[in-house]
Amino acid sequence: MKETNLKNKEKKEREKEAREREARSSNGHLFTSLTVSSTTLCSSCNRSITAKEALSCPACNVTIHNRCRDSLASCAKMKQRQQKLAMARSSSALQNVALRTKTPMMKERPSSAIYPSDSLRQSLLGSRRVRSGLSLAKSVSTNNIEGLSLSHLSLCFTGLRILSQSTESLNFRNRTLSMESLTDDGEWWWSPLLEKLQVEGSCIQADSWSLAVEPNFLQTLHKDIIKQQDVIYELIQTEFHHVRTLRIMEGVYRQGMLDEVMLEAGVVHTIFPCLDQLLELHSSFLSELLNRRKEGLMEGSSTNFTVRSIGDLLLRQFSGQLADDMKKLYSEFCSRHPKAVKLYKEVFARDRRLQQFIRRVCRGPLLRRHGVQECILLVTQRITKYPVLIKRILDNTKGSEEVQALRQALQLLKELISSVDQEVLELDRTRRLQEIQARMDPRAQADVQGGGVFRGGELLRRRLLHEGSLHWKVQGQSSRMKDVQVLLMSDILVFLQEKDQKFTFASLDKSPVVSLNNLIVRDIANQERGMYLISASTPPEMYELHFSSKDDRRTWMTRIQQAASRLQHPEIHRNQRQPGAQR
Repeated sequence: MKETNLKNKEKKEREKEAREREARSSNGHLFTSLTVSSTTLCSSCNRSITAKEALSCPACNVTIHNRCRDSLASCAKMKQRQQKLAMARSSSALQNVALRTKTPMMKERPSSAIYPSDSLRQSLLGSRRVRSGLSLAKSVSTNNIEGLSLSHLSLCFTGLRILSQSTESLNFRNRTLSMESLTDDGEWWWSPLLEKLQVEGSCIQADSWSLAVEPNFLQTLHKDIIKQQDVIYELIQTEFHHVRTLRIMEGVYRQGMLDEVMLEAGVVHTIFPCLDQLLELHSSFLSELLNRRKEGLMEGSSTNFTVRSIGDLLLRQFSGQLADDMKKLYSEFCSRHPKAVKLYKEVFARDRRLQQFIRRVCRGPLLRRHGVQECILLVTQRITKYPVLIKRILDNTKGSEEVQALRQALQLLKELISSVDQEVLELDRTRRLQEIQARMDPRAQADVQGGGVFRGGELLRRRLLHEGSLHWKVQGQSSRMKDVQVLLMSDILVFLQEKDQKFTFASLDKSPVVSLNNLIVRDIANQERGMYLISASTPPEMYELHFSSKDDRRTWMTRIQQAASRLQHPEIHRNQRQPGAQR
């Protein structure tokens, strides 16, 4: 009994050691815990390390926080060892090939028995798919190939062709590149991007400006300046994070979907609309912010800085052509957001290659919190984060010129966001109107009072202002209620009925198309959910409508009255919109 307990205890200890060893390894580093002094700084975030959370990699001699291990670049020493080992293995393999070529009278075998198809050979030697699920025979193990450059791979495959002429020939068990057979965690795919981003963002890795500068320098500044610089630093840092998100979308997901998963370009563009333009816009803005930080560096220091002014930069970013570009791009991206997510889910559900690719690349620390849907959502939210940051900078800024510039930039930004919201709403309404028109019975038409016929195709010539389901009370002995779909257009009201997934004009006791010209809107006495519409036709007609709630009725009354007023007095509404259009 004691012996069994002892064995179980030893087994648990071994499993615990294995888990700890696995937890301490990251990006090629093999971390060990150690005791450090209070002055030791983290190699990743440059902050002091306490003894409890210190880790060290003996290979490259870096010391970091426990929480910073996933953000550290790959171990340089480990990469060098792997490259040297790979070189040695390739040299050994080529020496064996040279010895075997001296054997006389070797019978030539057909190339079809040696190589797979031409397309597969091209993919092996000419793309990043060299690390695929190929199984070679006893002569050369796949472990000997891993880590070699393309030039070394070419030499190895040349040697392998000669080697395959012997009895130990190459055996390709699978001629297709199965991404599922890859044993790596996708690091080869995102690691270069991570390293590039770490270099570019090395100056803003600290959690705040107060932690990024030296304590002695911090003590020389007033608390208002410290608060202001903290917010400016946050603006720069969050802009860097936004550019990082866009680069992940472009360099990992979009490129991977095109090159690895081989999705159609149209599908990928629908999932990531106007991505290149957004990346260019925000990369330029980030570059200007980082230059402003560089200009504020203290003489002889690479960490101590103060951004003396930022209002002019923000004013330039949120006005003129840049503001127009931002409005256009975010209107398009945000309006396509639901369709992009829906399409991605549909493709992911049916495409096994996409599932394998996403699972592989998302194992890495960079993409663990940046899935496709999360990235798309983060982009749609970015423009709404600027006003809060600018307002906080303004609250901690003194000086008339800088304050004036910040106030003006904040006002322009609010107008920009309002314009984007309105543009997104208009695009959504246009798409909805197209959906309704597509579901209209092609034979449907409605008689209009005063003569004439209204057909479904005429809907697209107008703007949809509001839409909803409500009840139309039919006059007569029964006085029954009919469910109708009502479209408030720029100059008319249209009443539709739905049957068998098709729309047709409501065939009731009055015309289903009502002009807004001189239309009168009235409450119904003692009916908080009812409303009368009185048309100006000859003879006048009265429509009795009922809504699901009092608020719903109020909304409809307001929208109809505004549309009728806009139709009767277009010059007033044009003048009201003119200042915003000029800006």
